[in-house]
Amino acid sequence: MENYKPPYEITDEIIELTSEIMENIGQLKSVNELKKFPMLRRVNRIKSIHSSLAIENNTLSIEQVTDVIEGKRVLGPQEDILAVQNANNAYKMLINVNPYEIEDLLKVHKVMMAGLVSEAGQIRTNQVGVFNEKGEAVHFAPPAMLVSEKLIELFEWLKNSPANMLIKSSVFHYEFEFIHPFRDGNGRMGRLWQTALLASWKPIFQWLPIESIIKDNQEEYYQAIASSTSQAKSTDFIIFMLEVINKAIKELVKDTKNHIDHLSDQISALLKVIDSYPQSSTELMQKLNLKSRDGFRKNYLNPAIDAGLINLTQPDKPTSRNQKYYKK
Repeated sequence: MENYKPPYEITDEIIELTSEIMENIGQLKSVNELKKFPMLRRVNRIKSIHSSLAIENNTLSIEQVTDVIEGKRVLGPQEDILAVQNANNAYKMLINVNPYEIEDLLKVHKVMMAGLVSEAGQIRTNQVGVFNEKGEAVHFAPPAMLVSEKLIELFEWLKNSPANMLIKSSVFHYEFEFIHPFRDGNGRMGRLWQTALLASWKPIFQWLPIESIIKDNQEEYYQAIASSTSQAKSTDFIIFMLEVINKAIKELVKDTKNHIDHLSDQISALLKVIDSYPQSSTELMQKLNLKSRDGFRKNYLNPAIDAGLINLTQPDKPTSRNQKYYKK
C-alpha cells in the first residue's frame, strides 16, 4: 500500500502548462484581496455550483440557482432544488475540510447527497459506472468489495506524494472518478474535492469556478476520462484539467480587473460626496442621485466599507437604522 502510485506520465505539455499556470497565479496578487469583493466571490461560487450540477443534468438555470441560494421560492423539480441547497452547504464546508482525510470526504458527501440517495456519506455496495452526457458508458468502476482498499491507497498516495498540487489534484480527480466510491454524486464530489485540494494549497482556488470551464467543455471532459482509462494512465486527464485551470485563472484575472475598475468608479463617486462629518445613507443616496437602496449598498457603500475607506458611527451595529457614515 505504501508504494502505490497512480499511473501517469509527466510530459513536456504538462510541464509547460504547470509553468504557465504558476505564472498566471502570480498575476492574482490583486485577487489575494478577494475578501474585499464579496460580490465577485459570490458570483463565482454560484457559477461553480450551477455548472457542476448542470453536468449532472440538473435543469435549473443560473438565475434559479441564485434564487435557491438566496432562499427565494423557485418553481422547479424538488430534487434539483434540493441538490442546489446541498451543494451550497457542501461548498461552504471547503474552508474547514481536510482534503487528505477520507472521513472528511464522507462528511461532505453526506451533506452533498442528503435526501437524494439513501447511502449519503457511505461507500457504495453496488456496481456503478461513468456515463457521458449521451448516456454512453465511459467506464465501469471496480467491484464494490475493492472500493475501500483503493480509496485508502489513493489517500495515502495523496498525503505522501511530492508532486506539484496542480498535477496531484488532477491525478486524484481522475482516480477518484475511476474508483467511483459512491452510489451517486461521484462527479460533483470529484470536482469539489479537486477544488478542496487546490484551496488547501492556495486559498484563492476556493473562488475559482473550475466547474464552469469543465461544463463548457463537457464532451472533452468525458473524452479525457475515457482516453485515460483506455491507456491505463491519467496523463490525458491531467492535461485536460491543467488547461481548464489555466483558463479559469485567466478569466478570474480579467473578471477581477473589471470588478476593481467598476468598484473604483463607484467608490470614487461616493468619496466625492461623503464628508468628514456623519451622514445617513439616505443623504448620501440623494447626493449621488440614486433610488435603489440595495444598489447603493451593494455597489457603493459596502465596497467602500470593505476597502476601509469610510467609517461607521456605530461599528458594532452595522445595520442600525441610526447608522451614519463619514470619510476617514
